[in-house]
Formats: sequence, structure tokens, C-alpha cells
Amino acid sequence: MEQNVGSLQEQALRRKERLKALKNRQLQGREDDGEPDRKKALAEENEEVRHRELKLRNYTPEDEELKERQVPKAKPASVEDKVRDQLEAANPEPIIEEVDLANLAPRKPDWDLKRDVAKKLEKLERRTQRAIAELIRDRLRGSEEELAGAVGAVGVAEGDSD
Repeated sequence: MEQNVGSLQEQALRRKERLKALKNRQLQGREDDGEPDRKKALAEENEEVRHRELKLRNYTPEDEELKERQVPKAKPASVEDKVRDQLEAANPEPIIEEVDLANLAPRKPDWDLKRDVAKKLEKLERRTQRAIAELIRDRLRGSEEELAGAVGAVGVAEGDSD
């Protein structure tokens, strides 16, 4: 752990030394004219290569040589077509012509719960119907036995009275 701390401190010291050296180089380059060396070199190259031609846009010269350099008056371009295109783009065609009232009506707060539980409820509904049918069958069997017992009891009672 101490070795890592020592190496980090050494790296920090080296970084500080490099920053100081860089700062000194930059200051020495600016001391001559207040501009860095790179900018001076670029400016000298540009002066040799670049010779701007004089263009007179807003000034009407009296000298014949300067009149040749005068730029002709610019005519404004017709913007009617551009404005018409922009207005057409701003008026989009209606996508939906008919309005469905079901889509406009807000949903109830529990609609997602109902949707999630629907499959489980279907299974339970089937089971409930089966159970109800089974109970009805059991009652019918029970009532048949009671009915048979009642008929048998009536038959025995009638036979005794003879």
C-alpha cells in the first residue's frame, strides 16, 4: 500500500514539473511581441500568400481604377415560393378524420389491474362453473334417492293398509 502511495506522489511531482516547464516555454514565446511563436509563423506565411482583392460593395468610387472593383448591386431574390412552401408544410393534412369517443374518454384508475388479472379470472370462472355443476348433480342425486325413498315408503304404506 505504501509503495502505491509513493509512486503516486512521484507521478504527481513529475506532472508538476512538466506543467512548470510548459508554462515557462509559453511565457518565453510571448515575451518577444506578446504573441506565441506559432502565431507569428502563421501570420508571416499568410501575409506572403494572401493578397486580398479590394471589393467595393457599398462605396461608389470616383477613381476609374476603383470603379472596376465595384461589386454590382445585388437584387433581392423572390421569397414568395419559399414562403408558400413553408406555409404548405405548416398546414399538415388531418390524419384522423373520425374521432373515436372510447379513445378520448379517460380510463378508470384500475384498468391495468383488470387487464393483468383477466386470465386468472377466466381460469377461476371455469372452475366455478364446474363446481356449481357438480353441486347441482349432487343435489339431484340426493333428491333422486330421497324421491325413491319417499316413493318406496309410500308404496310400503299403501301395501300395509290393504
